Amino acid sequence: MTQRLHLVFGGELVTPSKNVFRDTANIHIVGMYPDYASAYTAWKAEAQRTVDDAHMRYFIAHIHRLRDEEQPASPTEELGV
Repeated sequence: MTQRLHLVFGGELVTPSKNVFRDTANIHIVGMYPDYASAYTAWKAEAQRTVDDAHMRYFIAHIHRLRDEEQPASPTEELGV
């Protein structure tokens, strides 16, 4: 069974109209979650906690979409690197 991992993260944006972080060294990693529902709950809590700061933004990244198990592995991965 394929895991459906989701990463919740956020931080201060340069401007609210673009998704560009002001300082990538200070990105807040909320956590990794095994399903969308629990990731959404974590995202919502952080988004509500920072609702008064228009420059703060949180996101859910669908980590499971980064790798398609049907595609052949890269040469580097085949080497175990």
